[in-house]
Amino acid sequence: MDISVTGRNVGITDRFREYATEKADKVASLAPRALALEIKVSRHNEKSGAAGDDRVELTLIGPGPLVRAESSGSDKYVAFDLAIGRLVERVRRAKDRSKVHRGQHRPTSLHEASADDFRGAGIVPADAATLEQVRTGAVQVVDADAEQPEDEYCPVVIRKKVFASDPMTVDDALYYMELVGHDFYLFTDSETGRPSVVYRRKGWDYGVIGLDDNAPVRQETEMAIRGGLAV
Repeated sequence: MDISVTGRNVGITDRFREYATEKADKVASLAPRALALEIKVSRHNEKSGAAGDDRVELTLIGPGPLVRAESSGSDKYVAFDLAIGRLVERVRRAKDRSKVHRGQHRPTSLHEASADDFRGAGIVPADAATLEQVRTGAVQVVDADAEQPEDEYCPVVIRKKVFASDPMTVDDALYYMELVGHDFYLFTDSETGRPSVVYRRKGWDYGVIGLDDNAPVRQETEMAIRGGLAV
């Protein structure tokens, strides 16, 4: 597997190249058919002129779909460690999925694990004493409704991309979504021919939305009702 390291607004030392190459061996062992791993390092400069966080973007190129991961950190080593960890996890998921398609044992789903109170997953629920400490404030918790400091204003930048894509099943769309690490994936459903999107849901595994001009409810009407703008 070829490994390329490029930098933008940041110097790439021989020490970092050796560090990245050594860490990338783990990816090569999980994806022996991979052709190349592209490592791009960039540094974000603050408006004040001071140096900001480093960002690392990884792209694994092989005979199958691309696998991507990215992360930011206080320096390029921290950012790389976070990004390579995410890449390895996505490669493992893809490998587990291929085992399932070959008839091997599939991983336990979240629904199945929760039905057994997560005992099979090795997760132990908090005991009554710990819950009482949380209730009384003895254990600090994060208040989701607490007022957070406002971020510095910056204009919204909309990136536009147009792709050609072959029709695929919902299962394949979920597979590609996991590989690129997104929360959604746009595709054309091969079974219905509809433009559709798969996405992650809170409290559920995934959801699918499709567009069809012959559907009984229009998307704009449904959104207006949910937003309280219509009845």
